[in-house]
Amino acid sequence: MDMIKVSANSRTSAVAGAIAGVIREHKRAEVQAIGAGAVNQAIKALVLAKGYLEGDGIRIVCVPEFVDVDIDGKVRTAIKLVIEPR
Repeated sequence: MDMIKVSANSRTSAVAGAIAGVIREHKRAEVQAIGAGAVNQAIKALVLAKGYLEGDGIRIVCVPEFVDVDIDGKVRTAIKLVIEPR
């Protein structure tokens, strides 16, 4: 399962569709965002995905955590959202 990476310019509906699809297929999704704008888009996508999945009778929970990510030799702190069925 691949990490869903979100940027400040990501379309929330596209990210929500990716989250819902991964949850349906793998029963777990991980979303990563670096920066306030990216985290904002990720949270909005999570809310949309919740609605998409509820239509299929799937309820989800999200556990957020900090992770360190190496980007071009620099360590950045990212937010990782671990999403699983309830």
